[in-house]
Amino acid sequence: MKILINTDNNLKITQEISDFYKGMLAGELSRFEEQITRIEVHLSNEDANNRGENNVRCMLEARLEGMEPKAVTAHADNPEQAASEAIEKLKSSLDSTIGRLKDN
Repeated sequence: MKILINTDNNLKITQEISDFYKGMLAGELSRFEEQITRIEVHLSNEDANNRGENNVRCMLEARLEGMEPKAVTAHADNPEQAASEAIEKLKSSLDSTIGRLKDN
């Protein structure tokens, strides 16, 4: 499972933080590793000039073998919280999608 992390110009992350996200994603989504070929993470600060609430956006797109990609989005006050919420949404989406396949 390949993991790519992208940020906008308003949000910079270090290699250490990038590695942290990759490890978190790999761990949280390990039960789907046979179905997922790639995960793309898109982190952005939607309101860079203000310090408003829920201005950090994390969009996760999981590329599944032989299926359409699944994408989820979460907003939070910081990148870690946004990523954590997006991961939970993605796990739920994958559980539903993959569970339906197993039922057929």
